[in-house]
Amino acid sequence: MTHNLAVDLAVGEAVDRRTSRRPQRVLIVDDSPDIRELWRLWLTFWGFAVEEARNGSEALEKATAATPDLVLMDLWMPVLDGMEALKRLKSDTRTARVPVLALSAQSDAPDPSAVVRAGADAFVAKPCDPDLLLEHIRSAMRRLRPA
Repeated sequence: MTHNLAVDLAVGEAVDRRTSRRPQRVLIVDDSPDIRELWRLWLTFWGFAVEEARNGSEALEKATAATPDLVLMDLWMPVLDGMEALKRLKSDTRTARVPVLALSAQSDAPDPSAVVRAGADAFVAKPCDPDLLLEHIRSAMRRLRPA
């Protein structure tokens, strides 16, 4: 397998050799280290740069410090749950346009329409097919590109 990402040591950021642009940044927010690692591995394989947060409060700090291109947000977490973090991200002018994909286990998932009304671009039940998640990510990012 040929990797097309190189690290620009001057700025410490990955750069796609095919386009000379930095990869799109995804912030994974989940209290489970195993889930974060799984998503990080998949997203890195797909060519994304990944940042992680353990709860909604940490997600807000990281998203406002360095705005990601997309947030994958678990809804059930300690400290600050995903629904509240989602509402705060969407009410902050610095992060309001960042797409958010809400994730939750099917057994404890809230009504998906309520999640979308709160500002999520989509609701994805866990466990989910990685290819389905990738399509949701690409779709959300395409909607934000200028025409």
